[in-house]
Amino acid sequence: MLFPPACSAEVKEPAVAGAFYPKDEKVLAQTVDSLLSDAKDKSESGRLIALISPHAGYQFSGGIAAYTYNHLKERNIKTVILIGPSHHKAFQGASVYTGEGMKTPLGIVKVDTKRAKSLLNKDADVTSFPEAFEKEHSLEVQLPFLQRTLKDFRIIPILIGAPTQQSYEHLTKKLTEMMRDDEGVIMIASTDLSHYHDYNTAVSMDKKVIDSIERVSSGDAERLLTSRQGEMCGGYPVLYTMAVAQNLGATNAVLYKYANSGDVTGDKGRVVGYAAMGIYKSFLSEGEKKILLQLAKDTVNSYVKDGKTPSSNTDKKRLKSNGATFVTIREHGVLRGCIGNIVPTMPLYDSVISNSVSAASRDPRFQPVSADELDKIEVEVTILSPLELVKDTNAIVVGKHGLYIKKDGRSGILLPQVPLEFGWDRETFLRQVSKKAGLPPDAWKDAELYWFTADIIP
Repeated sequence: MLFPPACSAEVKEPAVAGAFYPKDEKVLAQTVDSLLSDAKDKSESGRLIALISPHAGYQFSGGIAAYTYNHLKERNIKTVILIGPSHHKAFQGASVYTGEGMKTPLGIVKVDTKRAKSLLNKDADVTSFPEAFEKEHSLEVQLPFLQRTLKDFRIIPILIGAPTQQSYEHLTKKLTEMMRDDEGVIMIASTDLSHYHDYNTAVSMDKKVIDSIERVSSGDAERLLTSRQGEMCGGYPVLYTMAVAQNLGATNAVLYKYANSGDVTGDKGRVVGYAAMGIYKSFLSEGEKKILLQLAKDTVNSYVKDGKTPSSNTDKKRLKSNGATFVTIREHGVLRGCIGNIVPTMPLYDSVISNSVSAASRDPRFQPVSADELDKIEVEVTILSPLELVKDTNAIVVGKHGLYIKKDGRSGILLPQVPLEFGWDRETFLRQVSKKAGLPPDAWKDAELYWFTADIIP
């Protein structure tokens, strides 16, 4: 197969050097280093799973991109999954670059060809279409920043064309598997935000999109893009990235820096928005846990007494992030109600309020909690990690893993604390989760079986 000169089978030559960034090696290095030195590091606890960076010319968005890449310094990153939009070529699904490298004036960035090729699947619309990379800038402008912040690394370049459900499901699954047990892999989504609105309109639109990303709510982000209340030229690459991050247990995102072209040029009539962000898997602080537990108790008390619930407003950003929770009510140690959700579809704060009301009044196994029981009950909050398919039931650890089972239209879930309370071993746990779903005790042997871990707040 023949490849065009700018995109050979071995190394892709730069396409926008001298236009989007300096083409002279020394000037480019000095430019990137200067941008990085001006950008401040915003420290955040937890595992950094993914980054979001703009891709305009350095004179417009380079100062914002530097905030993204400052967070790669001192990290042992060996593989960078770069995902961005295709601006110049139309194609179905996604294209993965499988050549040996991509060149900038600073040298050649090697491609992790083995891993890149492992993503290819023609039936899933994930193919190698090198022509898509020939003039594309969305990934190329990220490379000099990587070259000045990382040392020994490789990249997996991915461009999204016209996305399909097949490419979305295939790529998010494969990338999740690639990153699950290797913290030396990070994902970077390339996108600008709103395009060519007046300054105030752009800021308003961009705030909505940033908020949805901060809460790791891909559903809200997609609704904003579909309704045109928000814009991202790399919208689908960001949605793919958020899906992978959610699969890996991402809990929140952090805005490092926001600005638009009006802040740079002074022309605020038609601007383009830029954001630098990081997506993290972090743990709740003891203070945040206490807030959620007290919220559950207050909600049960308030709802049982007068049918009212506390306000869902909170100034704690971590509690605004989407999460899956269960609320358990016991009376003198005996189960009195337990309701929750296994998919993080709403902020943690709202999830606790909703499930507290349901546990107290809507568990079909029990009568609603009455006012004269309030001084007899104990309330517990459980925060779930993402579900993960069980590949080996012998690896299930009683007390660590909860189980969720699906078969023949039936499903059931048992939290990690349940087998400990009843003294079950692994075999009994598997049989009991099958029975919980209304299935035969041995249904787990050929059912869809998932495990999860949990943060239990007693």
